[in-house]
Amino acid sequence: MRTGTAQTRLVVVRGNSASGKSAVASGVRDGFGRGVALVGQDNLRRTVLRDRDRPGAANIGLIDTVARYSLDAGFHVVLEGILYADHYGDMLARLRADHRGPTYGYYLDVPFEETLLRHATKPIAEVVGVDDLRSWYRPLDLLPGGTETVIGADSALADTVARVLRETGLDRLPAMDR
Repeated sequence: MRTGTAQTRLVVVRGNSASGKSAVASGVRDGFGRGVALVGQDNLRRTVLRDRDRPGAANIGLIDTVARYSLDAGFHVVLEGILYADHYGDMLARLRADHRGPTYGYYLDVPFEETLLRHATKPIAEVVGVDDLRSWYRPLDLLPGGTETVIGADSALADTVARVLRETGLDRLPAMDR
């Protein structure tokens, strides 16, 4: 089912835990202004549904539905999360194929050692341990078909946000009056 318009942008930001996905997604939305829906895997999976991350889980459909609804309402969408390729790849491929406007994919490639350092600065660090991070970590868990631009850990947050805004054209589009 076709979704969005020729003008809406769909931006998917993926990567391992503590790779900076949420910070990049928030930075893109803040850099653009009103009119960007931030669709976060953690919010929908852990907070809304309290669902486990497994193939076929209910959160996969909810993420797809929220992204489509937002695109159909005229919002640009920044979808962010770990979004393992084997769990979410089919949904993301359908969403990409169905979106009428341009779609962009980014994968934040952060080595495990850097993941540990970044994770230690988060409030959740006392709840989620090193063994959890190790079990979740998948190096370069890219989607098939070369649909993602890989951004390394050496790219500063501000530079990554500016790059995404520039490459998606969101830096040249007017914010919505909502």
